Amino acid sequence: MRPKHRAILFNFIGFAIIFIIARLILGNFLTIHRLFLALIAAIIANVLAPKFTATTADDGKEKVLMKWIFTKGFKEV
Repeated sequence: MRPKHRAILFNFIGFAIIFIIARLILGNFLTIHRLFLALIAAIIANVLAPKFTATTADDGKEKVLMKWIFTKGFKEV
């Protein structure tokens, strides 16, 4: 699998997991319309989910890097 495709897949998985958790937790505590719950959960997931990107290193190899608000700097995956 190419690093670019892997980065897209990791972005989706990270977003989806945090979205589902946030949606379920908010659904238990708030009694508002489902659409608003989904929008709030999407905003929370967008902020909290790690961001992955595929970059080319100096030696020509492509690498997948991760940036997250809970870690400092970029981490290689």
